[in-house]
Amino acid sequence: MEFVHKKQKSMAKETHEINPQVINLIAIGTRITGDLLSDGDIRIDGELTGNIDTKGRLVIGASGRVLGDIKCKSCEISGTQKGKIFINEQLSLKASSTVTGDIVTGKLSIEPGAYFAGTCTMGDDSADNESK
Repeated sequence: MEFVHKKQKSMAKETHEINPQVINLIAIGTRITGDLLSDGDIRIDGELTGNIDTKGRLVIGASGRVLGDIKCKSCEISGTQKGKIFINEQLSLKASSTVTGDIVTGKLSIEPGAYFAGTCTMGDDSADNESK
């Protein structure tokens, strides 16, 4: 009796598709210098010195610190941010946030206790027009 042994090849599929569910995390204790470009969501609990440009949502946690400009779909800030902010949809400044710089956004939500120094321009198309 002859046995035929077939060797199965199992290779990981390599895809170059962008997963919109991806969340990029910069954890507490991490310091990055340089610009961040992403198609997915970003959460920053550490420190970033540089600009952020993402097609997704940005969350700056209470311990997060960003020194640079931000361009994104929507943003929630609980930590510190210094620089210009361009938001297509909504920007939420939480009570623990400290924001210094000009803001261009579709909608703005500010909790009591939040600190903001700069100018703000709001409107449905204002972020799209300013970022071009």
